[in-house]
Amino acid sequence: MKTRIGIATIFAAVVALPTAASEDNAPAQGMGGDMAPGMQQPLSTGLILPPMDAAQGRLLFASKGCVVCHSINGVGGEDAPPLDAELMDLPMNPFEFAARMWRGAGAMVALQQDELGGQIELDGPELAAIIAFVHDAEEQARFTQADIPGPIAEMMHEMEEVGEEDDHDEDEGGN
Repeated sequence: MKTRIGIATIFAAVVALPTAASEDNAPAQGMGGDMAPGMQQPLSTGLILPPMDAAQGRLLFASKGCVVCHSINGVGGEDAPPLDAELMDLPMNPFEFAARMWRGAGAMVALQQDELGGQIELDGPELAAIIAFVHDAEEQARFTQADIPGPIAEMMHEMEEVGEEDDHDEDEGGN
């Protein structure tokens, strides 16, 4: 049986995860005009910014397992705060979003290991896409139960059944 720690409490600090690249997603000034979609955005400091692809983020949110604990549009888990765009601060610095995730990393990794059997691995472009999705109400409106891959949906269903059994046991006096 899985041990559930005060999930809502642990993740309360992670919820207000705001974002937004530039408002018009224009290339950095002085870097040579238009870029092809999906290309990383170079900055004069030698850094690059990955594309913030909300559609890709929708797919990753489900396939990587974020949906097991977090919900969007009421679709997903309840162990962590919902990540609906309407709950996010806008505009938001995506690095602040990542910093808030980092502050909750210990609890998130523990839950991932408990719920998923291991830690979710994300690279920079994947994290950028998920951050974009979490802050894009239009893309979130497309998110449904059908976006959740079969194995993850099955795991979530099994977890629900275990939770219901635990609730039933408690109702009958078994702590």
